[in-house]
Amino acid sequence: MTRTLCRCDAAKKVVVYPRAGSVAIEYAGVGGRARVLERLSSLDAAEIEHARDDCALALVPRTHSLLMDIAALVGSYFARRWFLPKPIAAVVTLWRYRTFLRAAIRSLGRSRLDVPVLDAAAIGMSFIKRDPRTAGQTMFLLDLGETLEEYTRARSESELIYTLLDMPETAQLVKGGQEAAVSSSSLCEGDLVVVRTGMSIGIDGVVERGVAMVNQATLTGEPLAVERTVGDDVFAGTAVEDGEIFVRVKANTGDTKLRSIVSLVEQSEACKSGSQSRMEALADSIVPWNFLLAGVVALATRSLLKTSAALMVDYSCALKLTGSIAVLSAMSQSAKAGITVKGSKHFETMAAADTIVFDKTGTLTEALPKVACVLALDGWNRREVLRFAACLEEHFPHPVARAVVRAAAEKNLKHRERHAAVEYIVAHGIASSLEGKRVVIGSEHFVVEDEGVPISDEQKQKIACETEGLSPLYLAVDGELIGVLGIEDPLKAGVAESIDELRRLGFNRVVMLTGDNERTAARIAEDAGVVEFHANMLPADKHAFVEALRAEGSCVVMVGDGVNDSPALSAADVGIAMGQGTAIAKEVADVTLSGGSLEALVELRKLGSALMSRMNGSYGGVMVVNSVLLAAGIGGLLQPQTSSLLHNATTVALSARNGSAYRLR
Repeated sequence: MTRTLCRCDAAKKVVVYPRAGSVAIEYAGVGGRARVLERLSSLDAAEIEHARDDCALALVPRTHSLLMDIAALVGSYFARRWFLPKPIAAVVTLWRYRTFLRAAIRSLGRSRLDVPVLDAAAIGMSFIKRDPRTAGQTMFLLDLGETLEEYTRARSESELIYTLLDMPETAQLVKGGQEAAVSSSSLCEGDLVVVRTGMSIGIDGVVERGVAMVNQATLTGEPLAVERTVGDDVFAGTAVEDGEIFVRVKANTGDTKLRSIVSLVEQSEACKSGSQSRMEALADSIVPWNFLLAGVVALATRSLLKTSAALMVDYSCALKLTGSIAVLSAMSQSAKAGITVKGSKHFETMAAADTIVFDKTGTLTEALPKVACVLALDGWNRREVLRFAACLEEHFPHPVARAVVRAAAEKNLKHRERHAAVEYIVAHGIASSLEGKRVVIGSEHFVVEDEGVPISDEQKQKIACETEGLSPLYLAVDGELIGVLGIEDPLKAGVAESIDELRRLGFNRVVMLTGDNERTAARIAEDAGVVEFHANMLPADKHAFVEALRAEGSCVVMVGDGVNDSPALSAADVGIAMGQGTAIAKEVADVTLSGGSLEALVELRKLGSALMSRMNGSYGGVMVVNSVLLAAGIGGLLQPQTSSLLHNATTVALSARNGSAYRLR
């Protein structure tokens, strides 16, 4: 679709959102809007299918196809050369030139001096010299080089896509009134799934009941959530910010995930690194200088052969292709390590960052916290407190909620829902009602301060004594505190070592932010080797802290896992979400780690540095090699066809080198 719409001369930029069924077109010129609309109305299924067939993005191994393409090129070239009479061969060669000429005219019509114009000019030189045989050789070599370059790019894209396809996703299947967590790939058309606050939508479907605010930023780029209610379509790759919806699956989940990943690869073009963008800008700007050099050679030597040699070697293709392949290789290698990066600019920023900020719960601490103790107050017993807390918490994906539900299951505490619909209040807790009474569970700030639940000095002392070093979770019914759960949140294995390694790799400031109390935060920070930490932080506080760091001139990486981390993740130069975190955090973040280990951050830092080093090395290699070929061609040491062959060969070789695995130290 993008390719077909770009053929309209009024279209400056086209972005297609295939799963959302929309397209954004930036147009220019008088009457540009009318020409774009006319182009849209003229599109038909046959033209789109033809464009799809020509697309370089391949999802199956292309080695056999490559060999067949090369065999066809070589066979047709030598068949024309050996078996056709020279006059007929010349006519055929001239006819084949029309493709190159058409591409050049299209570029000139857009006021662009680019590689197609260079190619057409170089081939045209041979016709001016009345040498159609050389023109045929040139076109053959150009076609062969383009085939090899396209294969190299497609192979890198395919490897990345297949790596991403292996990353698992889950959904909440509703069957017979019961919920069960299942793999998204096992869902079939017609299944019913429920999606609640903080959860991802892993399928394309229609809302059957409920209402929710859905974040579709990954599809449309719009930062604000949109309301979705009964009858509305929802799409895989989006997430529920607030509310609850029951969605009827309407598409094959395998195809849905594949389209989502293909979209990620294609749309990553919008997230190029500064280095990659500069290389491509340089590539475009060099082409006019090629023409200037050819003009100087023509005036100085009066030789069409040497002038043709000046046109046969360009820097543009090599600069663009080697940079693109290096990025795809880095994305593929990171995906194999369980790291999904949404564009090369995040590698570059990660390599340059000097400050890293961590959330505590689920990031530095285990993603599987556990209930260490249960206090019962106001006539309730511990089993009742735990059962009721699990009944409320089971609806939400936060690690603490899962810990409460797991503790109840371990004690074989069955519960029947007697409460009304639950409301998740970000960074605070959960509110509901039971037999007309308001029920709340969450932090001390939420229950005691915001909800005004009274707590006596004796209760404070008892809670402080029983939950020493733990994170307390308060439960109140109708304004009365009935119990407190002490959540043990142990530090993840290897956290201190990973933080030390990150410091060694150039992060000179490491900060921990948490909504927990000061004592719990201090214990975790000491164990993790973090000197600077801030406790009792709300989402707005975390966001403001990251913004302040950036205002000071720091390049900030934020690592988190929850809904409450989303504002800070979006504010950071690079937002990184942990794999066990909520879908909102993953959708907002620039990078997602499928696992919970901080060793992945160390690898990401090394990958970013390696990518920048490889791109800079490719830039130097392209400039040196092609400059030598240009000089040799202009000096008469190489024939134009030989220059073209060596130019394409070195471009493919440099691209293949950039497509190899990175060595990380």
